[in-house]
Amino acid sequence: MPSKPKIPKPHKIPVSKLPKPPIPSGLTRVPKPGTTRDDVTVGDVAAEGGTGVVAWIDERTAGSGFLRGFLFRKVPKGTNWWYTLGSATMFAFISQAVTGVFLAMYYTPDPVQAYESVRNINNEVFLGEFVHGMHKWGATVMTVLVFVHMARTFVFGAYKYPRELNWVVGVLLLMMTMMMGFTGYLLPFDQRSFWATVVGVNLNGTGPIIGPYLADFLRAGSDFTATTLSRFYAIHMMLVPGLIGALIGVHLYLVAKLGTSAPPWLKSKLPDEEKKKV
Repeated sequence: MPSKPKIPKPHKIPVSKLPKPPIPSGLTRVPKPGTTRDDVTVGDVAAEGGTGVVAWIDERTAGSGFLRGFLFRKVPKGTNWWYTLGSATMFAFISQAVTGVFLAMYYTPDPVQAYESVRNINNEVFLGEFVHGMHKWGATVMTVLVFVHMARTFVFGAYKYPRELNWVVGVLLLMMTMMMGFTGYLLPFDQRSFWATVVGVNLNGTGPIIGPYLADFLRAGSDFTATTLSRFYAIHMMLVPGLIGALIGVHLYLVAKLGTSAPPWLKSKLPDEEKKKV
């Protein structure tokens, strides 16, 4: 039999090693006087890159001007720790929003499964009891801070001209905070939360004119049904937090625009010319 022809093996073509492409000039850092590019580390390039990103965003949003006007402003003489109650309340609200999102991932707004889902959060979910405790006690902390903040505003006379509108917004924020606490109390759906909510809704129903309509709105009908829990959950998770966030934005805008008032026991000093006239 004729032998099979031998197929010649392909010759290996030597591959020349190409030099590495240079780093784009936009990603390199200009060395300082007395140094070379070899002295520049990757961390230096990354830091400058981050600064470039911030500058790129600021150039298109002009956010630095707003931040300078909002954060770097004159405050009256005598400002003390009492003036931080508003910021503390806002921080408590942010904490409530963050922990509430994590709890909503495991909570089931169903009359049959609600209590079991809360038990599962506390006993089975990693750090579930810790997050639930932060949310539960954070509601009390936020409510106390709102009342103390408004008491400070009243005692210091900060509700007077030209800050009347800001006081009205603060009162609305107080009402929304109480509403968020009331609607969230039912969500564990145990005996205590259920009957406490029944009493609370019945009390709202005794209000003049709008009382019965408000009670029917909260119950999602004339009686407590499975829809009542879903109604409270929707109000607690979406309606009230959205209103609070919008009102906080208006509140902060008015604070930045009108400024803060000095304590009532500090009298402003008269200019020298006014002293001579007196």
